[in-house]
Amino acid sequence: MMNKHPLQTNTAYISIGSNMGEKLETCKKALADLDNTDAVHIDAVSRFYFTEPMEYADQPWFVNAAAKIKTSAAPGALLAILKSFETAYGRIDGGIRFGPRPLDFDIIFYNELIVDTPELIVPHPRMHEREFVLRPISDLAPDLIHPVFCKSIRRLLDELRPQNQQCIPVEKMTD
Repeated sequence: MMNKHPLQTNTAYISIGSNMGEKLETCKKALADLDNTDAVHIDAVSRFYFTEPMEYADQPWFVNAAAKIKTSAAPGALLAILKSFETAYGRIDGGIRFGPRPLDFDIIFYNELIVDTPELIVPHPRMHEREFVLRPISDLAPDLIHPVFCKSIRRLLDELRPQNQQCIPVEKMTD
């Protein structure tokens, strides 16, 4: 992806997921479309993973990944951009919490900021419980330190309690 935004100094890590339709293609297209906005430049993308659903099990498996981005948008503005993409890709608010969705973006980290507002909590409040978030971010930045827990992503992943959530690299399923 092109380096078209050299002056953007904010670094964020976002997660992406989908479990409806052409999941892998949707995630890849949404990331490419996001990279084409003026406010976001994608620096790196993790491997893609097939992941077992959590919380609400009666739904198809997800495809998940993470991206390291540079952005000129403040955290709230970045959230608005990501939510607009979810809507453009067919996500409808309401419905089953943690249920099926064509596209899901979350801000996991934004610089070293700790944000706690009714609209946004960063670092993501449940990331440390989710292999489908930790493993892709570990692909990108295993030594990144969580600003609340003061632990690396690698350590959080190592400490993750087995919850029978499978997280399988896409290429291992397509070989």
